[in-house]
Order: sequence, then structure tokens, then C-alpha cells
Amino acid sequence: MSHISRLAAAGAVALAVSLAMPASLAQVVVFDPNNYAQNVLTAARALQQINNQIMSLQNQTQMLINQAKNLASLPYSSLQQLQSSIQRTQQLLTQAQHIAYDIHQIDRAFSTTYAPASAGTTSQALISSAQARWQTSVAAFQDALRVQAGVVANLDTNRTQMSALVTSSQSATGALQAAQAGNQLSALLAQQLADLTATVVAQGRAQNLEAAQRTSAQDEGREQLRRFLTQGVGYQPTTVQMFH
Repeated sequence: MSHISRLAAAGAVALAVSLAMPASLAQVVVFDPNNYAQNVLTAARALQQINNQIMSLQNQTQMLINQAKNLASLPYSSLQQLQSSIQRTQQLLTQAQHIAYDIHQIDRAFSTTYAPASAGTTSQALISSAQARWQTSVAAFQDALRVQAGVVANLDTNRTQMSALVTSSQSATGALQAAQAGNQLSALLAQQLADLTATVVAQGRAQNLEAAQRTSAQDEGREQLRRFLTQGVGYQPTTVQMFH
């Protein structure tokens, strides 16, 4: 075979081999720096967006948690204890003896028992009225002491409730719990003011009835003196046999 024939045969073999190779091996990989940088920037932006979305979700979750805390109700309530204290004081006031805290009953008493002594009133009626007024005054002082004793008994309950409410207020986890603790502290203060009002009212009732009793006694004394000094009605000397 001549030299030319051998070169032609070699070229044919090379051509056949090149045609038989896969297309991926036949291509040449080319690195494009600009395209690579653009892809990196795109990936970085996508990652930043994902991070921003994660932070947004975390903020929303925290906001929901805070809202749940703000809407959470205070687990402690002193309402029942405060109502019980007020009811005890009210019961003591409603148990007032003789002349109670009633306008019509007061008007009726001052038109009868505490009415001014008149000339037509018998001595026995004057004595009975005086005795009734004295009993009313004594009962009023007893009522005042009972109310004061009830208020003193409420002090221990008030101390316990105040301590519990202050602790609840300091450990409140949200705005609603803090507001409810503050409202209950205000209710406790209102209950204490109610006890103080009841004490003042009961003491004032006793003092006013005692003053009314003294005023009526003075008026009755003047009537008794008038009857004693009236000619023909007052004192008449008579013979009395003291010893048999």
C-alpha cells in the first residue's frame, strides 16, 4: 500500500471514530465569569428573600403570642371574697333594732315616741315613751358596736386579698391581666370604703338617737314640771298614815 493510501485509510478511521463518540464528549465546556456572577447574585437575592420571609413569620408569631398574653384573663379573682365581706356588713346594718335605716319608720317614730309632750298625754304614756327612747338608744349603740366588730373581722380578709392581688398584678403577663388586677384592687378599696361608711353611719345613728332621747327627755321634764306647778292639777297635800 502506498503512503497516500495509508493516510487516506487513517483519515477514514479517525472520521469514523469521531462520528461514533457521544455528543457531550464532543462539545467543549466554556466558563463564563459574567454569567456565573449573575447566577450567584440571583441566588443571594433569593436567599435574602427567604430570610426576610422567615423573619416576618417569626415577628408575626411573636405578635400573636403577645396578643394572646394581652387577651389572657387573670387567673385569680377576689370578687367572691369581696362580695361576702360587703354582704356581712349589709346584714349587720339590716339588723338594726327598733328604728332601722328606713325613712318612713323614722318619720313614724318621731311623730309618736319622740313627739313633743302635750298636755293631753297621760303620765303613764310619758313614762312609756321615755323608756322606749332609752331602750332605742341602748340598742343603737349595740348596733354600732356590732357593725364595728364586723368591719374589724373583714380586715384580715382584706389583707389576704390585697396581698394576692398585688402579687397577681406584679406577675401579670399581659395588659388584660394587669388591668383586671388593677380593677380588683379598686374593688377592694371600694369595699373598704363601704365598711368605713357603714361604721360612720352606725355610729352617727347611735349618736343621733341619743341626742333625740335627751331632747325628748328635756321636753318631757318641762311638761312634768308644768303639771306639778299647775294649780289643782299638781301636788295636793293630803294626810298619809305611814304606820299602823
